[in-house]
Amino acid sequence: MTDAQGTGTAQGPRLGLSVATTAVMTSVTVVFCLFVRIPTGRGYLNLCDVAIYFCAFVFNPMVAMVSGALGTAVADILSGYPQWALISLVVHGAEGFCVAWVLHGKNSLWREFASAFTGVLVVAGGYFALGGLLLTGFGAALVEVPGNILQASVGAVLGFSVSRSVVRAYPPVSDLGIRTPVR
Repeated sequence: MTDAQGTGTAQGPRLGLSVATTAVMTSVTVVFCLFVRIPTGRGYLNLCDVAIYFCAFVFNPMVAMVSGALGTAVADILSGYPQWALISLVVHGAEGFCVAWVLHGKNSLWREFASAFTGVLVVAGGYFALGGLLLTGFGAALVEVPGNILQASVGAVLGFSVSRSVVRAYPPVSDLGIRTPVR
């Protein structure tokens, strides 16, 4: 079955646009991870959550999940923390998906707050559980929780602000993610 443009399927152009958007946002996430790095005892804090929340607020759950997962994992490998790459892949992928999923449908202030809170819980809980289980032990992972809460919270506030600004300045960006635009 072909669409009017003969691309093969009716989903062809939208799928291609979604793949391209995901690739660009994955690269943006890597840059945000590497641009500002604040070393901690076991890893580093960064601005990756700004890019992840931006994706979640503007695009769909799959774009937010894949770009958050791959972007942070690649950044961990490039920055010399490959032991965290798998954990970052799982935690930040889950963060992007959950934040975007909670926002699915009609945006409201309550949904935006709930999605941000969900993302903070996923990051803090995910790094505590997986980091404690696989890398550092739970005592050391507990020490990192306040930094993870701070990083995800700052990411939520800045990601929300950036998403609103970008959508207001360039409304067609909302069409790239195949989701309801941010108001």
